[in-house]
Amino acid sequence: MKSKKILYIAALALLSATGCKKALDLQQKGVYNTDNYFRNQADAVNAITGIYSLLEGEDYIAHAETTFDVASDDYWRSGDHSEDEAIENLTYDASNAQVNYSWRWKYETVNRSTNCILNIPKITQIDAAIKTRSMGEAYFFRAFGYWRLMVIYGDVPIITEDDYSKQNFNVPKSPIEEVRKQIESDLKQAVSMLPESYGPADRGRVSKGTALGFLTKLYMYWEKFPEAIATGNQVISNANYALAANYQDNFTRANESSKEILLSIQAIQNVIMNDFTVYYIPRPWGGYGFSQPLQGLANEFEANDSRKKATLLAVGDTIDIGLATTRTSVFTADLSATGFAFRKYAVFNPPNGDQDGGVDHTFAVPLMRSADIYLLVAEALIRTKGAGAGDALINQIRHRASPLLKPVAGAGMKELIHERRMELAGEGERHQDLMRWDKDKIVDIAAIYNSPVSKAPIDKNKNVVFVRPKHYYYPIPQVEIDKSKGVLKQNPNF
Repeated sequence: MKSKKILYIAALALLSATGCKKALDLQQKGVYNTDNYFRNQADAVNAITGIYSLLEGEDYIAHAETTFDVASDDYWRSGDHSEDEAIENLTYDASNAQVNYSWRWKYETVNRSTNCILNIPKITQIDAAIKTRSMGEAYFFRAFGYWRLMVIYGDVPIITEDDYSKQNFNVPKSPIEEVRKQIESDLKQAVSMLPESYGPADRGRVSKGTALGFLTKLYMYWEKFPEAIATGNQVISNANYALAANYQDNFTRANESSKEILLSIQAIQNVIMNDFTVYYIPRPWGGYGFSQPLQGLANEFEANDSRKKATLLAVGDTIDIGLATTRTSVFTADLSATGFAFRKYAVFNPPNGDQDGGVDHTFAVPLMRSADIYLLVAEALIRTKGAGAGDALINQIRHRASPLLKPVAGAGMKELIHERRMELAGEGERHQDLMRWDKDKIVDIAAIYNSPVSKAPIDKNKNVVFVRPKHYYYPIPQVEIDKSKGVLKQNPNF
């Protein structure tokens, strides 16, 4: 491609994915275009690393993407962002700031990935294995960008490689079926090119298991249950993606050793920092205090379920917040309007001498875990073979949580829905799960969202109006429609 498309490569770009992860130290590479870049192996690796670095963006994953789950019954938005309140209350429109942020970053992921797909094959000074791996990474991240676009907006533009060669970026939306096919194609390419695991020097990259995991999620949203079972079983049966011994191991400073984490965000303290956790940590502890868990979530946990303690902080609980003067702090009622905070994201550095440690900006935030795939396969089995077909997988997740939890027997969708909520609380899955189940009349999302335990005390009198099918997808940002000069059409009912 001979265009002058600019590539921005981070000075210290970051990696996220399976196993033990670390950031790659890179020298500043400057600003290039596709005529003078992509010369050798280092250029290919650095360009791929520049795709990973996007996950650090505060207006991408750290805040904007997670905001799309605040409508769920798991937590209250808190904070002072009116755009978040509108998303939580389903009163948003096409001018909503979060709706706008999200679009740009996902297409930047598609952009950088496609540039690599077009140009890395031309490089001759590159090891064949690294070339194949780099192409797999690029195909995965292009699929990831389109996946998030599809889940949030539904029908979206597909920018083809031919469009890139012609610099034609103003194209109309493609039907969601075509978007799914694009994601499927890219993920299959990624599966064929990515290694199952990495050695210490390359830990932190997406693996074959990462691509298989997202392919499983795609098939579940597509309601292709046999395909979801087939791809999901390839994750479940592979020791490289085994569940962590303890649930809480996925949410500690040492979680880089967890094989269960298939995709995560990473950072380097005081260099390029991950702001994801800051939104979940109370303000007096150095955070913003957004996304406060609700009483209904706390009530849902069974007795003896250790995930409750690992997931939630309740009034009276103690936690080490890295103070030099005292190693524990008490969670008090004034730290949250709901009485809870997410312990799984309250991760702090230990003190250094007489200096406080503070919020850990290097914590590897899980974006997808093997446990998610276990439960998706269990769901697909229940929905194809009936109650009880997913018992073995559900019980593996429950036994890992606590041997004291009673095993399920003859579990149907009610039990599966409960288990996904407990296992994945606060991990951005709940709202989308409820919406796909509502489409199939498995749940009544409107009734759930208007339950008293689904509201914060400050919002106890609000009435959420869920309009079908309008609220199954968000509006296309109005600013993008305006820029397209009529090529992009708004989603129905907005």
